[in-house]
Amino acid sequence: MRPDNQARNIREKIVNKSKGNPTPVYTKFEEKCSKELVKQDLVDLAAGTLSAIRVRGFFSKELCAEVMENLQTVELGEYDQQVVSPRIAKLGPSAFDYYIDGGIGDEYWEHRDQSDEVRSALAKGIDPLVLAMEKISLCWGSDVRKSSINGRRLFAGMIREINEGARIHFDEIERELPNGLDDTPVAQLAFNCHLEMPKKGGEATIFRRRWMPQDEDNRDGYGYPYDLVKDQPYTSVRAEVGDAVIFDPRNYHRVETNKSPGRRVTLSFFMGLTADGILEIWS
Repeated sequence: MRPDNQARNIREKIVNKSKGNPTPVYTKFEEKCSKELVKQDLVDLAAGTLSAIRVRGFFSKELCAEVMENLQTVELGEYDQQVVSPRIAKLGPSAFDYYIDGGIGDEYWEHRDQSDEVRSALAKGIDPLVLAMEKISLCWGSDVRKSSINGRRLFAGMIREINEGARIHFDEIERELPNGLDDTPVAQLAFNCHLEMPKKGGEATIFRRRWMPQDEDNRDGYGYPYDLVKDQPYTSVRAEVGDAVIFDPRNYHRVETNKSPGRRVTLSFFMGLTADGILEIWS
């Protein structure tokens, strides 16, 4: 018998004798709640084995109150209501607001600078975005930086007000603007720190279901029907003022309607993990 055939037969005998149970498969879509942001939690979220991270007291209630008081003097813009309905008020440009022929329109950059200036004045002594970046950088172990297109840094740190809910949708920069960023993210996360919340409602609900090409047959504007996700595992995260909630926006998600008086206002941006292990952010 040739040596290679002999080795093959030995392997076959070993395989045939090893008849164990099938390997178990775990859903692993739980929410993690903690008092501090932990790097491993971000890694697990990017890997798809957590549904969401809730960090209690990411911002102090005093900072949130100061931002909200000064925000009263700011005239907020909104997403195009022909695309995004119900209305979502916001401070700052969204990259997809300015997508033109695979790039970003010129007006975006002026809007970026104006919005950075306004947001940086909402709290005395520190821009809320800078504080968030510092906290995430400390957790990650290296500096968080803003994403760029052709060397120009994108806007990050939108302030959004969602009181009437947001429809089921997903966010994925590589499907919206393929190869648009200078550094392609291998994973994408969404960050929301809650500056004000109603006593009831306003939860973020995340479903364990990602976009598939056939989903476009049921798309209405930016939203998708509940039927796409009705049988999927999900989690609903109820945050308090100052809490940060982070999840993978490539999963379908929605914001529940406020069920009591009050405003639901967040500091929001996306985080992309690059192949070099760098965290980059944009809105």
